[in-house]
Amino acid sequence: MSLLNTDVKPFKATAYHNGDFIEVSDESLKGQWSVFFFYPADFTFVCPTELGDLADNYEAFKELGVEIYGVSTDTHFTHKAWHDSSETIGKLQYPMLADPTHVVSRNFEVLIEEDGVADRGTFVVDPDGKIQIIELNAGNIGRNAEELLRKVKAAQYVRANPNEVCPAKWEEGEETLAPSLDLVGKI
Repeated sequence: MSLLNTDVKPFKATAYHNGDFIEVSDESLKGQWSVFFFYPADFTFVCPTELGDLADNYEAFKELGVEIYGVSTDTHFTHKAWHDSSETIGKLQYPMLADPTHVVSRNFEVLIEEDGVADRGTFVVDPDGKIQIIELNAGNIGRNAEELLRKVKAAQYVRANPNEVCPAKWEEGEETLAPSLDLVGKI
């Protein structure tokens, strides 16, 4: 069964964020857009490039009212150690969610059980706590924060304009489509 348009399942987790340990739960998501950005492990190879890319684009996400949650099965202490020891990770301003119990990874169905780590999964959650976008990548394929930003803008647009849809490669400000019988076979 797909997780699209389903509620985020209940969870509570500790995150490292701006020098502090904070609690994040499914209730923390209500009323704002959220991105859950799962990655296999701290102190690895592709992961810091992705997290750094998100950090470089974080202000653009914040301007859209989106909070990013970087999530791995590492502990919040490991997140702090990585943040303190890596120039790339040190620039992160979004919460690094710890999931050593695997509850969050299982809830989002990205846990690789035999390895105890998460797949590269990206989930965009709307202000009602419903999953609107899912992207899964193989472990050796990194993601692109600018493409994620484009998808978030599309999700926000169709939420605000429920009678319209965003076509392929849609960029903010471009034309959308209003599905109707008149469009069938004419696109």
